[in-house]
Parts: sequence; C-alpha cells; structure tokens
Amino acid sequence: MSTAPEKIVLPTRRLDPAVVELLRALQPGDKIKVTQTVRVGAKKWAAEAGGEFRGLAYLQTGITTERVKEDDLVVPVVRFTKPNGELASISIDENTKIERA
Repeated sequence: MSTAPEKIVLPTRRLDPAVVELLRALQPGDKIKVTQTVRVGAKKWAAEAGGEFRGLAYLQTGITTERVKEDDLVVPVVRFTKPNGELASISIDENTKIERA
C-alpha cells in the first residue's frame, strides 16, 4: 500500500519526475537519504539526513491571520525516523535529492 498522496506537486515549481516516481514507490520502513542545498547569503552547501521512511504528506503554511484560502502555500513533506529514533520531516523543493539508502 502506497503512502503517497494522489498528486505530488510544489506550489510554484516542478519536482523532477524521477523524485516523484521514487516517492510514489517508497513504503514505510524503506531506508532513504535526503540531500538539500542550504544557502545563507552567498554561501551554499549540501546537508544530508536519512533514516526509515514513514510517509509523505502536505504541510499547509502561509500567513497566520485569516485570509483567503488562495494565500496559503502547501508543500510536500517527507517524514522519516532517524537512526537514533528521532522523528523528522523535511519539506522538499525542486532541488531536493532523495534516494534509497
């Protein structure tokens, strides 16, 4: 049984079709490694995290005051358990690399 939502989309960009395919194929307990690019000012570096895949969900973000629904952003979030037992989640963007570990 797949844990992926029917559609896996970003609010303003497109995910790599290979990442979407992998996310759809992952099952709870599969080992994954997530790599993202962190940028602070002009500096950039890769940050990695990984563990056992728990699922994929959407996080509704946006302004905290009551406004029209169209103002909200909804981003896909990969949920996993780190090797030390810590529950973690990472919102993914078009530059996120996800692979089986």
